[in-house]
Amino acid sequence: MYKVFINDRPIILTNQVINDNKHEMFLMDEVNLDYLIERVNKGTLHKAYILAKGEQKPIKKLKKKIKSVVAGGGFVTNEKGDILFIHRNGRWDLPKGKRETYETIEAAAIREVTEETGVNKLEIVRFLGKTYHVFKRNGSYRLKITHWYEMKTTFRGKPRPEPEEGIDEVVWVQADKVEKILENCYANIRELFDRVIHANKTNV
Repeated sequence: MYKVFINDRPIILTNQVINDNKHEMFLMDEVNLDYLIERVNKGTLHKAYILAKGEQKPIKKLKKKIKSVVAGGGFVTNEKGDILFIHRNGRWDLPKGKRETYETIEAAAIREVTEETGVNKLEIVRFLGKTYHVFKRNGSYRLKITHWYEMKTTFRGKPRPEPEEGIDEVVWVQADKVEKILENCYANIRELFDRVIHANKTNV
């Protein structure tokens, strides 16, 4: 199953029929995505399933119905174990951005973190997974597929926001204070943190 966020509300993509009488199910081959997204935005649809019949991955079928944008982002920690956050459009987020056609997704993730925060000396530790969310650009909906990487840095300077990208603050947050920050994060970022916490517990 794949979870695609529209704002903070999830749409679940699946190959299997889900027995859930509380939420609607749509067929991938028949669903009108614009209609579904508008319902979510209006608050008349809080959660739904999209059933993709066959063996092909549901996300691949979705990409045939909506233009996708590939991005890379960083879950960055410093030598103290603090986590790097950006503040944009009134909410806390992690640095990320679109991959250019000439670069690898890993290179894009490192470049975007540096551009958005001023933090360099970055080293990728591991791949954390992907998140999916829908946004609107030039009047059309897009699916953003973000590849997330855990990164570490020895950077000791002062982070600086990139105002051209709407970022007004960049901060290092101590691990024991992250929970408060997450209250004003997007749902896909909270889910990413859940993955990291689960992975760390598994590796202990």
